[in-house]
Amino acid sequence: MHTSRIPRRRTLGLLTALAATLSLTATACGGDSAAGTRTADGKAKITVLRSNGAIFEPLYIAEQQGYFKDAGLDVTIKAGAQDTSQNAPSVLNGEAQFAMTDSSGFLKGAASGMGIRIVTGLQSATTKTDPTDGLLVKKDSKITSFKDLEGRTVGISALGGTIQFICEYLTQQAGGDPSKIKFVALPTTSLTDAAKSGKTDAVFSFGPFYFAAKDSGLRSIGNGMNDLPGMVQGLLFASQKYLSANGDTAKKFIDAVAKAITYADAHPAAVKAIDKKYTQVDASFIDAHDISYYDKNLNRTMMRTVITKMHEFGLLDTEPKDADVYWDQAPVVTS
Repeated sequence: MHTSRIPRRRTLGLLTALAATLSLTATACGGDSAAGTRTADGKAKITVLRSNGAIFEPLYIAEQQGYFKDAGLDVTIKAGAQDTSQNAPSVLNGEAQFAMTDSSGFLKGAASGMGIRIVTGLQSATTKTDPTDGLLVKKDSKITSFKDLEGRTVGISALGGTIQFICEYLTQQAGGDPSKIKFVALPTTSLTDAAKSGKTDAVFSFGPFYFAAKDSGLRSIGNGMNDLPGMVQGLLFASQKYLSANGDTAKKFIDAVAKAITYADAHPAAVKAIDKKYTQVDASFIDAHDISYYDKNLNRTMMRTVITKMHEFGLLDTEPKDADVYWDQAPVVTS
């Protein structure tokens, strides 16, 4: 099992080298010039890489409701990498014009010098909905707060990402020392068993796995990501090179997505229909639970907190400036 304390400088070097290589490749091959191709009737062709899990629903709604077509766009939606932070190379080399990821996935690329920018949010943590993720322990566990994670082992789905950050941040907020937590990466499907068997002292789970774990008798602590309202859980990004050359098209794209976000929040049945088609979650589970709340806005204040704290916790080697994070037409708000 791997723990959270892994060399970061080597990762930074590899990512920087990758970014440089991809930049040269894009230049040599025409890069984003291919992205500017149009259909026979003049529509701008766009490929967007979605996540494999959720939060992609507004993309399909924009397609179904004709928002992309009305904007003069021919959009192809494809499933991207399982780890959405790995979608950046496809955007940099022009295979796709936009891609999904979360805060930490994007920030790792931005901190390594990749020429990528956030163009819009899709979903952020909010107190408007009940928690759909969180820390879980056995009912008789002595862990009653995040501070109690000091010296404990916590199972998470991936090391160094958003979930590890949340655990460390909330531990620090509770007066604990996050450096004293041992994290282990486990398959999402194995998290519940790890907590129940005592393989780990706690786990952080999400979505249907979180609810199933609670139904099986595990006890939740805190409110998960909802304890960090404004933290971006899903976003779309593009290469700065593409945005510089195709700003009008990019604006039409994010405006169409914004319309779809408004529609999604008002029509839960449409969202559930998409989930039944594009996820492997049981239909009865989808019907029994409320949809998430979608939001295009990017909370600059919370994102800066995430950047600062991820750097403090050793999850980022550098703190990217706002100019290296957001496209200048992205829907950024300050709170």
